[in-house]
Amino acid sequence: MNIANQQRLQGTDGIRRETRQSSITECKNLTPQQVFLEKGWINEQFMELYSYSHIKNILTGRNTKNVVVGWDPRDPSGFFVDAVTKGIRKAGANALLLGVVPTPLVPLFMLHEKADCGIMITASHNPNDQNGIKLFSSFHGMKPLPLDDLQLSKYVLRQKYSSINNSPLKGKLKECRNKALELFRGFTLSPENSWVDKSINFKNVLLVIDPANGSLTGIAKNIFAQVGFGKVFEVNKKLNGDVNLFSGVADLEGRDRVTEDQIKGPTGFFHRHKAIKKIFEMGRKNKASLLKAKMRVVGAIFDADGDRFFMLEYDPFKDLLWVLSGDETAILQAHYLSTRFPKEYKNSLYINTVESDLNAAMVAEKMGLKPQLTAVGDKWILLKILLKQLEIKSKESELPEKKRILFKSEMKRLKKTGVKSISSLQKLDNILANKKGSRKKYKKPILAVGSEETGHNITESKFTQSDGRIVSIYSGNGLKSALNTLVATQHLADSPKNYYAKVSRPFNPGFKDTLYVYYIHQNLFFKGSTVWQKVKQTLIQEATKRDFSSAIRKFSEDPDMLYISMSAGKAGIFVRNSGTEDKISVNLRGRKSDASNLREMGLEAIKILFTTLKNREHHFYKQELYVLSQIASQSLKEKDLRVEKHSKTRLVNEMQKQGIIKTDTIGFRLTALGKWYVEN
Repeated sequence: MNIANQQRLQGTDGIRRETRQSSITECKNLTPQQVFLEKGWINEQFMELYSYSHIKNILTGRNTKNVVVGWDPRDPSGFFVDAVTKGIRKAGANALLLGVVPTPLVPLFMLHEKADCGIMITASHNPNDQNGIKLFSSFHGMKPLPLDDLQLSKYVLRQKYSSINNSPLKGKLKECRNKALELFRGFTLSPENSWVDKSINFKNVLLVIDPANGSLTGIAKNIFAQVGFGKVFEVNKKLNGDVNLFSGVADLEGRDRVTEDQIKGPTGFFHRHKAIKKIFEMGRKNKASLLKAKMRVVGAIFDADGDRFFMLEYDPFKDLLWVLSGDETAILQAHYLSTRFPKEYKNSLYINTVESDLNAAMVAEKMGLKPQLTAVGDKWILLKILLKQLEIKSKESELPEKKRILFKSEMKRLKKTGVKSISSLQKLDNILANKKGSRKKYKKPILAVGSEETGHNITESKFTQSDGRIVSIYSGNGLKSALNTLVATQHLADSPKNYYAKVSRPFNPGFKDTLYVYYIHQNLFFKGSTVWQKVKQTLIQEATKRDFSSAIRKFSEDPDMLYISMSAGKAGIFVRNSGTEDKISVNLRGRKSDASNLREMGLEAIKILFTTLKNREHHFYKQELYVLSQIASQSLKEKDLRVEKHSKTRLVNEMQKQGIIKTDTIGFRLTALGKWYVEN
């Protein structure tokens, strides 16, 4: 059985669930673990138990230690935050409280202070009815790997909440917010991390910031204003818990542009998105200046916890917004580094995940960078960087022959099996620790850019620890990525039409689309399972029909992902469970000429998943069927749909993302896939 199918509570990046309070009827007489596993919810008791278990798990046999804690604003009452800090203190650790901060500040402050771990309370880009926890280790800020997750899950599952509930608060609380924010501001604007220099003038840039009512509210605006942007407008800045609601990056995923018809209500998908409408407003108001290249109107779009970034650029020639996802912003950053510092960055890594446009890596290679592909998750990008660092360190070090052989043997083993735990990396690092000396200092950057299509972008950052030691940090930082992307695009000086062509299409895009199924039994899809095999056989058969050569590509980081590579890597389809939500996706990647074939193949796979994985006990599934029954014979406007009020917006949004309903001037109606779904 794969690790993923053992009792592992975590997804790709920590734990996330819809929230409930333990006092409600449905949670009574259930343990926190039962609420999590059987109901699919997360309550304050589970959050306390999980944080307690994590601290106990990592601090066994050690004295009281320090844990850095931050959170996003989706819990304005502090109900879940309080539960987490209680768990930490009951486990015997001190909680260094940062308050509402972006996720990248947690590992930064943790490493700066040499704390033992970091905890961010967030559900990231997920809907505001969810919450969760992201964990960071003291080893380079690395997030837990699969075996680490499994070990913690086992620890959590054997705990009795009753005994934890009655435990005394041993650890202390320490407020560190002001110190942390000052560190973040200095870190973001330092010459080692910010590409802003005297040659850059942002006075002609009108910037609209959308922090998604999240952690970067106020913080991003102040930093951009300090850098010198002409005007900075901040929308979606309420700290009331409405994170990611008609805001942020999530609704922009998979789109390359936003057009006028998409902002017109009530049928336009973005008609309630304040940031998008504001950018259109400012662009049209200043159209004459934009046409003469005297001004730019740009949007910096983040998610609730501030580690993701999309850029929106208003094009006055076409009256639309270009959507620059993690793929486009990464290539723009790579282009800036490789053209301004060609010798320094030659052969540096360009790491992207399987979600990316296949053409992005090809363009990076033409820039003189070394592309590497990894599974979904920014921690896998960091893992590749750390492995490369260790390889270089081993070559530079004057190791005894015995240790050199041991290092090579261990590295060979890990490349074959995949790195499953942080301790494996620490073991490699420890082998190199007692070196006699170094032959030389490696000066070239290991990494140019690490990128996820969904908005995580990573370039090397430097910071100074409390002991004065300067170290590197690699983590997804939406604000840093935004600032440096804007620098990179300011260097694309050209005629107005050419500029918009360059910024909107920094590489010749291939075909990219993603199909979703929500409210599923994720545990039914894993390598070798009946559903996995059925989807694999169907896709291979469909590929053969279309004269595609096909092969299964394996990723040790994500062994349960089904990846079908076609036409010698020029096209691909991969199917994977979300690591953050109860959904599965069929991801289509290839050349423009492959679009129709890939869509047809993807549709065959998605139909299997609809019929085999839907969780009929899921309350959103039941509401989904109810909506479908209401619009099966007639179109209805959203206000006329009979659905739980607090769930309606999310439900309708996710049904549209599944492609089973669409809207027109009359109202919502079934798509062809929706009609098939109803009939089957």
